[in-house]
Amino acid sequence: MTSLSDTATTTAVVSALRAAGCVFAEDEAELILATARTPEELAAMVDRRAAGRPLEHVLGWAGFHGLRVLVEPGVFVPRRRTEFLVDQALAQVPGASVVVDLCCGSGAVGAALAAVLGAVELHAADIDPAAVGCARRNIAPYGGHAYVGDLFDALPAALRGRTGILAANVPYVPSGEVGLLPAEARDHEPLVALDGGGDGLDVLRRVAAGAREWLAPGGCVLVETSERQAEQAAETFRHAGLTTRLAVSEELYANVVIGVRD
Repeated sequence: MTSLSDTATTTAVVSALRAAGCVFAEDEAELILATARTPEELAAMVDRRAAGRPLEHVLGWAGFHGLRVLVEPGVFVPRRRTEFLVDQALAQVPGASVVVDLCCGSGAVGAALAAVLGAVELHAADIDPAAVGCARRNIAPYGGHAYVGDLFDALPAALRGRTGILAANVPYVPSGEVGLLPAEARDHEPLVALDGGGDGLDVLRRVAAGAREWLAPGGCVLVETSERQAEQAAETFRHAGLTTRLAVSEELYANVVIGVRD
């Protein structure tokens, strides 16, 4: 590979990716070619992708809700379906002035919310220090703050009763099914961002139990679940004293449970 723009190089990259089993080899090749700065970097990126690394880790970024979000190796990659959670939050509390991105991963959700809301007080937290380091970079343009810690324990106490949007993209894969995930997720993303316990709802229950005291009147908490977990998750929110509804996007295969503090 001696040039990043000639047809032969493009063909070679596509062929290497296709041979490695990449279903969207042409699209991925275009992104890799646009990101690599030198032939050596291009070769290394193709090798990493062919070895099974998530494309976003290879590129160093992921597209999310119109933003280019930095994603470092070992950090959970934001999924396109989670854009539906962002849209639901904005529709529920369009004038939110305080936003919390819990289980923030790269901070993609918080950054996306702040990008639309404008002047907003933004906080993000995750139990994984690598994720928080990444999130700090992504929410810095919005004046956001990121903290390492276990759910609400990580947040400043002054946020109690003030949060307009509490987005919690909790892990919800049942422990026994983590091994069934695609290798890209199973082998390259942190287990703590995937494993939701025996039935997948352990972290969701803890978020539901604590959410109400952190929400402002009219504020909402939103979590993503699978289709089969959605009704049980919604019932958990109701038991926590939240007015609850379920939003579904068939196009994105997204199920979001929304709880509102009346």
